[in-house]
Amino acid sequence: MHYPHRISKRKRTRKIGFRARMRTSNGRKLINRKRRMGRKVQVV
Repeated sequence: MHYPHRISKRKRTRKIGFRARMRTSNGRKLINRKRRMGRKVQVV
Protein backbone atom coordinates (compact mmCIF):
# COMPACT_ATOMS: atom_id res chain seq x y z
CA MET A 1 0.00 0.00 0.00
CA HIS A 2 1.31 3.42 -0.91
CA TYR A 3 1.10 6.16 1.69
CA PRO A 4 0.39 9.60 0.27
CA HIS A 5 2.94 12.38 0.58
CA ARG A 6 5.53 10.46 2.58
CA ILE A 7 8.57 12.67 2.12
CA SER A 8 11.80 11.60 3.76
CA LYS A 9 12.86 13.48 6.88
CA ARG A 10 16.09 14.63 5.31
CA LYS A 11 14.39 16.02 2.22
CA ARG A 12 11.82 17.74 4.40
CA THR A 13 14.38 19.47 6.60
CA ARG A 14 16.44 20.53 3.61
CA LYS A 15 13.37 22.08 2.07
CA ILE A 16 11.64 23.71 5.04
CA GLY A 17 14.12 23.49 7.89
CA PHE A 18 15.57 26.38 9.86
CA ARG A 19 18.72 26.55 7.73
CA ALA A 20 16.67 26.51 4.55
CA ARG A 21 14.62 29.42 5.86
CA MET A 22 17.68 31.41 6.84
CA ARG A 23 19.10 30.95 3.35
CA THR A 24 16.53 33.23 1.73
CA SER A 25 15.64 36.78 2.65
CA ASN A 26 11.92 35.98 2.77
CA GLY A 27 12.58 33.03 5.04
CA ARG A 28 14.48 35.29 7.43
CA LYS A 29 11.57 37.73 7.37
CA LEU A 30 9.18 34.91 8.19
CA ILE A 31 11.25 33.78 11.17
CA ASN A 32 11.59 37.33 12.46
CA ARG A 33 7.86 37.85 12.06
CA LYS A 34 7.12 34.78 14.14
CA ARG A 35 9.66 35.91 16.75
CA ARG A 36 7.96 39.31 16.92
CA MET A 37 4.60 37.63 17.46
CA GLY A 38 6.19 36.10 20.53
CA ARG A 39 6.35 32.63 19.10
CA LYS A 40 9.06 30.25 20.07
CA VAL A 41 10.52 29.63 16.64
CA GLN A 42 10.47 25.90 16.06
CA VAL A 43 10.96 25.43 12.35
CA VAL A 44 11.41 21.76 11.57
